[in-house]
Amino acid sequence: MANNDLSSRRLFATRLGVLATTVGSSVGLGNIWRFPYEAGSHGGGAFLLCYLIFTFLIGIPVVSSEFVMGRATRSDVSGAYHILSPRGKWWIMGYLGILGAVMIIGFYTVVSGWTLEYFFQSITGELTSAASSDLHARFGTFISGTWRPVLWILVFMGLNYLILIKGASGIERVSNVLMPLLFLILIVFCINSLMLPKAKTGLQFLLTPDFSAITPRMLLSALGQSFFSLSLGIGCMTTYASYFSDKIHLGRDAAIMAILDTTVATLAGIIIFPAVFTYGFSPTAGPTLVFEVFPEIFANFTGGAVWSTLFFALLGIASLTSTISMHEIVIKFLTEKTGMNRRNATSLEIVSTTMLAVLCALSFGKLQDITIAGLTFFNLFDYLASNVIMPLGGMFCSIFVGWIVEKKIVRDQLTNHGKIRIGFYRYIVFSLRYIAPVAIFLIFLNSLGII
Repeated sequence: MANNDLSSRRLFATRLGVLATTVGSSVGLGNIWRFPYEAGSHGGGAFLLCYLIFTFLIGIPVVSSEFVMGRATRSDVSGAYHILSPRGKWWIMGYLGILGAVMIIGFYTVVSGWTLEYFFQSITGELTSAASSDLHARFGTFISGTWRPVLWILVFMGLNYLILIKGASGIERVSNVLMPLLFLILIVFCINSLMLPKAKTGLQFLLTPDFSAITPRMLLSALGQSFFSLSLGIGCMTTYASYFSDKIHLGRDAAIMAILDTTVATLAGIIIFPAVFTYGFSPTAGPTLVFEVFPEIFANFTGGAVWSTLFFALLGIASLTSTISMHEIVIKFLTEKTGMNRRNATSLEIVSTTMLAVLCALSFGKLQDITIAGLTFFNLFDYLASNVIMPLGGMFCSIFVGWIVEKKIVRDQLTNHGKIRIGFYRYIVFSLRYIAPVAIFLIFLNSLGII
């Protein structure tokens, strides 16, 4: 059934809006939280080098493929597959992407709520005044609780609702403000980190490749980080590209988006590693780096509460811009397929995913004994979305655009119907056909523990 809600069909008004929304979708906890501990665990500079190579060789072509699908059809991700291959069963991949988005929202919102809790504790000074020996216990007590994690989920979902209810224009306006603010906070932190006593040691670790650290496992981790950082495989970029005007240069903007995304990850490393080495922590601290190690580091800063507040505000902004795009995948699907108006579709989607997020939050406490295949709700959603759905979605999207979609459609979208020349058009198609599917399949096998 066609959707008659004009607000959901409104295009992004400016090129700045296109870049802000797509970069906002890709920039999230994966860049600022996940990248530093992945780099720290895999040799620093060598990991960064491989991550950058994979982003440009594989990431940009796959982003371009999602852009092509979205703008060519102006539809939701499932509809895009169906329109471009009406007689095939490719639309199933669209439904798989929607399922993946719902699962990611479920566990991602929990971590986003944690950032709001730590932002609040930073404002009150409670976090930086805590004894370093208490930080691990405090974090464990908080996430295993009931009402506080759920409260912050509700707050975070409320923020998403207020933005999403306005449609494409609301998403664009908020992204135009939040993304420059995010980069400003990153730069302020980088300046501070570069003034620390062991800044040189931290930068050497991040920027100087140790080629002996390059192993098959590290290569697959770098490939996975690049792929997941760009939010590929679930339809984020397909959905956003449906709001692009015909004047947008898809290949160029895919490259710019990838450059800005990797810039954020690199800046996060510049922030974190000088501080880690200065205060005697291990760069391999892992996921606890943000919620246990960094509060202790901020306690050593002059004006530690201010720095802590800025840092968790940074994480909160990154979380918000990412979750907006994942909600939009589902909302656009509901408006396109059921004819719901924007408000009802947004309300239904927010309420449904909030319930899933609460289940994930409580899996650290009251529901921790409820497992499926040995996994709690949080771990199950994380595993299925990150290790199964996203790799499969990215692989089949590459194959679909590279082999199934008419060549003329791909060429017209990437060249704006011949109005612009795109020098790497042939490489994009070649990568989508031969390089990206194989590389992503390796990620998939690695994530399943087969290789």
